[in-house]
Amino acid sequence: MVKPVLGMVSFQVVFAGLNIFYKLAVSDGMDLRVLVAYRYLFASAFLAPLAYFLERKSRTKVTWRVLGLSFVCGLTGGSVAQNLYIAGMKVTTATFATATTNLLPAATFLLALAFRQERLAIRTFSGQAKVAGTFLGIGGAMLLTFYKGVDITPWHSSVNLIAATSHHPAAAGNEATANYAMGSLLCITSCFFYALWLVIQSKLSREYPHHYTSTALMCVMTTLQSSAFALCFDRDAVQWRLRFDIRLLAVVYAGIMASGVMLVVMSWCVKRRGPLFVSVFNPLMLLVVAVLSSLLLGEKMHLGTALGAVLIVAGLYTVLWGKGHETPANEVAKVSELPTTVNNDDKRVDVAAPPRLFAANSI
Repeated sequence: MVKPVLGMVSFQVVFAGLNIFYKLAVSDGMDLRVLVAYRYLFASAFLAPLAYFLERKSRTKVTWRVLGLSFVCGLTGGSVAQNLYIAGMKVTTATFATATTNLLPAATFLLALAFRQERLAIRTFSGQAKVAGTFLGIGGAMLLTFYKGVDITPWHSSVNLIAATSHHPAAAGNEATANYAMGSLLCITSCFFYALWLVIQSKLSREYPHHYTSTALMCVMTTLQSSAFALCFDRDAVQWRLRFDIRLLAVVYAGIMASGVMLVVMSWCVKRRGPLFVSVFNPLMLLVVAVLSSLLLGEKMHLGTALGAVLIVAGLYTVLWGKGHETPANEVAKVSELPTTVNNDDKRVDVAAPPRLFAANSI
């Protein structure tokens, strides 16, 4: 139990650091489209050899359908979602953008309903909890967007890495010129595209259950898409040149640590404890980003951000509670639909009886 907990805590801390590096690189004047392209280029270079060596014996043939699904996954979860997210962070703050990511379970639930991968079951407590959690999350997002409130930062640090690393003095005053309405729209739209990726990714996982290979394929597709997208808007060689500065550090950290190493850690935690266990650690990233942003970036925490984050996190756990309590009911419903007995050569077998093999303490 201790190792999965430590793994997920490290995962959230690394991704909190990713938000800080994103903010520093964009504030330094790096084109966000170039940043996304380089992130997935480094991720592809890291994951492709890993997938080859770990799954070379078990991997099946990659079909055109798998390539097509990988392309769509890269488009929704990589190119579009990441470009929208960084664009939203650029005009707001790292804490604000991170708070909106907690809308992901609610967005995923709505899209899963639309694609008929989820049942509403409004008459059950689990269905009512998922609906209530979705509305709580939406309400929190609206509060984040339309209400700023007073400064409630518990400390005020004199350290501001944006001012120290940026070659653009105006970037240090981002807090005063932030456009929270546009930023929230971009970040929330990013959540919906990321949720769409999760829905499509579940289909890809069923058709091609080789996790490392499918993830490497998605990263390669995202690299091609985001590179083409970036070249359409910015062909300035200066933007693509990497030196030993914050830009290189940001793309290496994003590609290798966030999209490479931590992806393996998350996969291991999902295998050991399940997706619900992984999801409940998501709000920890918001706390870490809020602390790091106020200590290192000179950002201020406002009452509206805190209240909106509380509502979003409450909605997150309400949806997860509903998801966690619907599985036993669904299994009971499926078992109740089976015939109670089967007559085979005059031998009656009770198929509705639960097998003794799966004891409660064996999970």
